[in-house]
This record gives sequence, C-alpha cells and structure tokens, in this order.
Amino acid sequence: MSWIRRNLKIVLPVAAVALVGVAVLAFGVFGVHTLFIDDKVDEAGPVFDSGTTASDVAADEPATTDVPLSTEATEVQEASDEAPAAPPVATVPPVTAPPTPQIVTIADGSFIPRGRYSGEGDALVLNDGSAQRFLRFENFSTDNGPDLRVYLSASDANGDSGAFDDDFIDLGVLKGNIGDQNYEIPPEVDLSVYDTVVVWCVRFSTPFTAADLVAA
Repeated sequence: MSWIRRNLKIVLPVAAVALVGVAVLAFGVFGVHTLFIDDKVDEAGPVFDSGTTASDVAADEPATTDVPLSTEATEVQEASDEAPAAPPVATVPPVTAPPTPQIVTIADGSFIPRGRYSGEGDALVLNDGSAQRFLRFENFSTDNGPDLRVYLSASDANGDSGAFDDDFIDLGVLKGNIGDQNYEIPPEVDLSVYDTVVVWCVRFSTPFTAADLVAA
C-alpha cells in the first residue's frame, strides 16, 4: 500500500486505462448492457405483394356481377313482351370476379429455451397462394443479447447447439426480443430442409431459442 501511495501518479492513470478497457470489452465487445434492456416490437401481420393482409379472408362464394343488357337489347326484350311469338333474346352470362387471396398458415411451431436462455411463443409461416412467404413470431419472448439474428437451420430445435450455424439461411437481425414480428423468406428456400427457426447470437456462437416448423 505504501508503494501505491508513493506512486499515485503512475497508478491512477494505469487504473483509469484499465477501467476504460474493461468498459469497452463489457459494453462494446460483449454487449453486456443488452442483457438488461428489452427491445419490444409489435408488428402487424405482413403485407404481401398482392396487397393481401392478415385481415383479408376469402369469401365462401365468388362474387358475381350481372352485366346489364344494352339499350338495344332492352328494347328487343320489351318488344318480345308485346309479341310472344318473337324469338327469345340470348341472356348475357354474369362475370365472375376472381377469388380474394387468403393468407393461410402452411407451417408452425413453438419456441423452446436453449441453454440458460429463455424462449417462448409461436413461429408461423404465412402464404397467400403465391411464391411469397413470411415467417411471423407471435407472443414471442426471449432474453436479449448482442448480435442476435434469425436463422432457418437444417438442425433440430433440441439438437446440438453448435450445429445450428452449420447449414442455415440468415433472415436478418432480430427486430426485438419481445413481441410480434415478420421476416420474409426467400422464395428459393426449401422449408423441408431448413425447418427450424433459431435466434442465434453471432458474437458468442450460441442459440437463445429455437422452434421446429411442422407443416400445417
């Protein structure tokens, strides 16, 4: 202690540099602060390129629109009423409107915790009849952390933790560790192969939560 008191001019700057270094490592590199801060999101259902949204539901029966007869046809029809012997006028068939696209769930699963991290909620794959698909999280919650990304992995949700990033599709940064959110799935992705959703921490190479997708 006496040596420290005699060399305060040296000890204090060194201690200050060391503290700064620890802070940089803790917050800048390891992102310790993210473990104590929740990022909450609340996204509505996805909007497809067709304009279809989660609120769109196809009608039970296709809508029809009767095409009105022309003025000339009306006059012939009136004349036929006065002269029963005249040949009947051919009717114009109704025009059938195309069915409204409907969003359906083609696969789903439930998140499970991985290791010491939490995980709950539902993972849904939504489709509107086109090639476009969205992965949607509902009632979702997991622990927060640095460099969290959403993967579609060929590994099982309860499989080896180190295998999730062996063969995977990266859907982007996790938008929030709590709340509903959407991620578009590239059309070339084969969901029979990449059938597990993983929230993956790139910085520490570890999964936070995962869900197996099962065809609905």
